[in-house]
Amino acid sequence: MSGAASSPKCCSPARLDKPEPGLNTRRESFHPTRLNSIPLSAQSAILATLLALSGFFSMAETSMMAANRYRLRSAAQQGSRGARLALELLGKTDKLLGIILLCNNLVNAAAATLVSVITIQLFGSEEWVLGISTLVVTFLILVFSEITPKVIGANHANRLACIVSYPLTALLRGLYFIVWFINLFVAGLLRLLRLHGRAGEDAQALSTEELRTLVLESGAFIPPKHRSILLNLFELEDITVEDVMTPRNQIEAINAADPMDTIERHLGTCYHTRQPVFDGDMNAVIGVLHVRRILGQTLDRHLSMADIREMLTRPYFIPASTPVYSQLQFFQENRERLGLVVDEYGELLGLVTLEDIIEELIGKFTTSAHDASDRLQWDPQGCVIADGGQHLRALNRKLELNLPVEGPKTLNGLILEHLQDIPESGVSVKIAGVAIEVLQAENRRIKTARIFRPRPDS
Repeated sequence: MSGAASSPKCCSPARLDKPEPGLNTRRESFHPTRLNSIPLSAQSAILATLLALSGFFSMAETSMMAANRYRLRSAAQQGSRGARLALELLGKTDKLLGIILLCNNLVNAAAATLVSVITIQLFGSEEWVLGISTLVVTFLILVFSEITPKVIGANHANRLACIVSYPLTALLRGLYFIVWFINLFVAGLLRLLRLHGRAGEDAQALSTEELRTLVLESGAFIPPKHRSILLNLFELEDITVEDVMTPRNQIEAINAADPMDTIERHLGTCYHTRQPVFDGDMNAVIGVLHVRRILGQTLDRHLSMADIREMLTRPYFIPASTPVYSQLQFFQENRERLGLVVDEYGELLGLVTLEDIIEELIGKFTTSAHDASDRLQWDPQGCVIADGGQHLRALNRKLELNLPVEGPKTLNGLILEHLQDIPESGVSVKIAGVAIEVLQAENRRIKTARIFRPRPDS
């Protein structure tokens, strides 16, 4: 009886002291201190590595997006493999951004988790501690992994793009399937928003205005004279032969109806080697005479009008609305150097030469005839006296004004259009912020006018 009674007493303590594996296992798996078998110093080193990796991807994203593709193309043509890889990555922007953001977000998430683990290990798991750890990891990521690397990437984009292209290319090849799978959802969302589309080469092409801005901001890379030529070249498509022609009343020409003595005196004192010849009326042009061709005739015998008519070449007429750049090509194709500008009714408006177009590009030649625009210069009082027939483009260029050039081409035409009347001497107007006083008006046109320099604030 005593043995039977003692048996439960012996077994009872064993059952009471037996551990409950399930309960203890659950407690151990959720206790934060048991997760940190790695030393604190090693965890700090891992955290620093994660922040550095995050900074690398942030810098890579900024440098690749801010890199100048034209400089990269130039470097690739010179044999830079990094530039060639960078261009290949930029050619598939969706995959480039996919690999960068995938790795960057994974690293940032790991860094945030590790900071939380370190914080709990050191200070416990209270709510205020976790809140402070969130602020700390946000500060660390912003300073060391976002702002600083991106500023560096933006300031040294072209150089860094050639460097980071190597690891990015390797990562894209290794994680291509993951990036492709993620981009499936991105493409679907873009289609849903009707924003889907791949930017082609045309999207990277520069417009004329963008090229003009690049030339203006080139600074010391392009000498001022070369920069001026390039800027003038951009304007050739916007101006017509009417903008650069010699007006009809300034054309040096020969009237076949004049006495031969008058014609010979004109030929002896003329400045230009090619002279339009008309019969009584300027609209009745019968040809163009090359003055050098008559030298042999004058040495042997007396020159006659019949001799002049035999040496005339067929006149070449140009519509007034022809763009200067197109006319330059026409001169080259037709092997011409001089053309007569006519309006829609066939009336002669002026004359344009190959030299006139070239001077629009590189400036006046020293061998050119004296031009009234050469005298344009502000006096000490801030005024300048200009001829009424002066071209507005020349006034804008010489005096740094902004007079409108879309309508009339001369100062006389601009004032007449503004007043819609023929003014008398002493009348003043203000056009585009520029004060102009009519000094002399004669024969239904303004001969001279005084231009006042506009104030800087206007």
